[in-house]
Amino acid sequence: MKLIFERGMEGQRCTILPDCDVPEICLDVPGRGLPLRLPHVSENEISRHYTELAGQVHGVNNGFYPLGSCTMKYNPKVNEEAAALPGFTDIHPLQPEDTVQGCMKVLDAAKQMLLEITGMDDMTMQPAAGAHGEFTGLLLIKAYHDSRGDKKRTKIIVPDSAHGTNPASAAMAGFEVVNIPSGEDGCVDLEKLREAAGEDTAGLMLTNPNTVGLFDKNILAITSIVHEAGGLAYYDGANLNAVMGIARPGDMGFDVMHINLHKTFSTPHGGGGPGSGPVGCKAFLKEFLPGLQPAKSEAGYTFTAPRRSVGRVKMFYGNFLVVVKALTYLLVLGREGVRDASRNAVLNANYMMRKLQDIYPMAYPETCMHEFVMCLENMKHDADVTAMDVAKALLDYGIHPPTMYFPLIVHEALMVEPTETESRETLDEAIRAFREIYDCAKKDALRLHEAPVHAYIRRPDEVQAARKPVLRYFFPDAVRNPAQ
Repeated sequence: MKLIFERGMEGQRCTILPDCDVPEICLDVPGRGLPLRLPHVSENEISRHYTELAGQVHGVNNGFYPLGSCTMKYNPKVNEEAAALPGFTDIHPLQPEDTVQGCMKVLDAAKQMLLEITGMDDMTMQPAAGAHGEFTGLLLIKAYHDSRGDKKRTKIIVPDSAHGTNPASAAMAGFEVVNIPSGEDGCVDLEKLREAAGEDTAGLMLTNPNTVGLFDKNILAITSIVHEAGGLAYYDGANLNAVMGIARPGDMGFDVMHINLHKTFSTPHGGGGPGSGPVGCKAFLKEFLPGLQPAKSEAGYTFTAPRRSVGRVKMFYGNFLVVVKALTYLLVLGREGVRDASRNAVLNANYMMRKLQDIYPMAYPETCMHEFVMCLENMKHDADVTAMDVAKALLDYGIHPPTMYFPLIVHEALMVEPTETESRETLDEAIRAFREIYDCAKKDALRLHEAPVHAYIRRPDEVQAARKPVLRYFFPDAVRNPAQ
């Protein structure tokens, strides 16, 4: 499609501005005087342009979106309505506390519910995303060891099936990353963990259920090993959707964790934000929490700073309206509804896995949690059809591809997370698509190599796209001047 700069023609416009009624002040700024490169389009053309763009975006509102480990669940519209209330949108973060008591109550109410779900003792809403939450949690771990003069604890243990942000966050926080392999069962290898844990261990970062969709049966032993070595246990909450309301990280022995409100608690996800990654911790870490915390007194709410805070990790109080949406979601579901959401997520994943396992080998065929991982290594060997081919073919069925080639411990992996918000009918349609693609792989593999054939964009040269991305638009008649 055309870019907005390639639409319309000179002289077209959609707004007529009045003449300037204040004196003009001209500053000697480099580049001033060059014509602005603004598109000349009518309102009609603008409307068509953005409608066309919207038609090229696939989201949960368009169709099935089984992106593994991301929990792309439906976001109820009542969440958006609550967050759009003027009492929430027409405020300023620098207002006096007595004028935003309702908003402070929202922050506190959401925190109390999330603490109950996670088994933590205190929480900050400041972090803006999951990885931001990881970094914040690691700062708490670092501050804790530093406060005790334990400077030798410089290493963070990370399993090989961890999300890629885990080692990156640990490195950003100044730690050395120690990778440990998974066992044949897809869970943490306890012997390797014991070998890695020692006097230099600051902590362990772990996702449970893990990235292959399994609840680690040795979870209590894992946190005990880390604690016995003097380290702290960090819980990556990316997969909390499988256990919320049923099992609590705090009861598993974890000391600090983050939550993805934009995954588990039904707020917008994708496109770079807005997100929210609240960080919860046990009582002995609360004095290090970042930012200001709403505290309730007889006179109302007031903001207080933890005694030995690591400092702010974001301006003000986090992405407040995202917290409003998450609170709305929790209030609508209630205690039993939260539990039912997890149960349905697990049910949907196991239903889909059982319906496909006769033709698609499962990396770990036992009962899964919220997601499962298919291993297409044999299909690649026998039919020259890769996980990428299957993912591309799903686009022709109106299905967003699952996560491809992750986790790295599974070759030719496709990781599928149906989520609880999909109906059995939708799952059956997706199962039919997977089975038809399998049949096509056996009869006409070349056709899958050309997929998708009905998508807006066919199959681009992904190597060139990665190595030589086109990130700027150059006007045909323009001299390539940095000022332009």
